[in-house]
Amino acid sequence: MTTDQFANVLYAGAGALLAYALLAWLVSLPVFALHRVDVRGDLNHVSGESVKLVANRGVRGNFFTVELGKVREAFEKLPWVREARVSRRWPDTLIVELVEHEPLARWNGSELVSAKGEVFKATVDAELPALSGFEGSGREVAEAYRAYGKALAPLGLHIQELNLSPRRAWRLKTDSGLEIALGRKDVEARLKRFAAQYQKISERLGAVPAYVDLRYADGFAVRLPRAAKNVDRQS
Repeated sequence: MTTDQFANVLYAGAGALLAYALLAWLVSLPVFALHRVDVRGDLNHVSGESVKLVANRGVRGNFFTVELGKVREAFEKLPWVREARVSRRWPDTLIVELVEHEPLARWNGSELVSAKGEVFKATVDAELPALSGFEGSGREVAEAYRAYGKALAPLGLHIQELNLSPRRAWRLKTDSGLEIALGRKDVEARLKRFAAQYQKISERLGAVPAYVDLRYADGFAVRLPRAAKNVDRQS
């Protein structure tokens, strides 16, 4: 490389650095400061105070330098927020769209599970059914809750508790106090078969069953309220 060529390279590099410095200076001017954080969404649980707190602490930089990913992560740390979508709107606004979890039931006594089967931590005063299961089974149990609930709905029964044991055995309790041991195989089909016979069974026994064991290939066992207390609950 000749001296002139080397000098041209140096001039080009210096020019690039100068252009970068000028651009950095321009984008840092106060005229590009963010003056508004517009939070949107159908929010029933996320409070305005928590949104304001995150906006004050989590938004750093101006229109050009704010890191959208970090802002999104800050809002998604709020207990009820399932998803946050963040975008810029010229010249001075940050738009944050929040999507809340839709609570389906309580989960394992200390958490909640959403309608999409996502387990999350939050507090709620509403009366919700109690679902439980092993780690990672939230979606499966939520789907089963809807399916089994649909099978029992024609009887006027609603699931109050639903459990999936580590051995993958299902057990539920309805709002009437009826307990049903569902077992591990062909659960939905067995429940539908029982539902179809529920009225006849109640009429024949002269009472509404307190406990039903569906863990049989071709039938099920029924206990009346007094006998139900002595049922072996081993799954």
